[in-house]
Amino acid sequence: MRVRVWPTRLGDDRGSAPAEFVMVSALLTVLTLSVLQLGFALHVRNTVLDAAAEGARYGALADNTLADGAARTRDLITTAIGAGYANDVTATAGSYLEHPAVAVTVRTPLPLIGLVGLDGGLEVTGHAAKETLD
Repeated sequence: MRVRVWPTRLGDDRGSAPAEFVMVSALLTVLTLSVLQLGFALHVRNTVLDAAAEGARYGALADNTLADGAARTRDLITTAIGAGYANDVTATAGSYLEHPAVAVTVRTPLPLIGLVGLDGGLEVTGHAAKETLD
């Protein structure tokens, strides 16, 4: 009786290069897009924080009001990243580190995929000492 042995291809690695290329390139693409999205989210956060601080400084000037600071913040955010990020801007007067101060708070979407993200997912506050003419 003759035993027939089927050739095994388990040790043969022909054709594995295209499969490995697809798997590795998919992983690297996801990693690259994730890093770019993180950079974009940090850019949005830094831009909104800078606009809030600038609005607080503007609203803290002796001849300006809290509404002027909030409007300045909205203008800066609209110019830099778009009007959709400047919807919820509030300016309040109070004290910060026991000194009279103006605080501008911005609640904006946190971008997760491109410009789409969680509404109100990012909240930043800028403070400035209130200027007086005493």
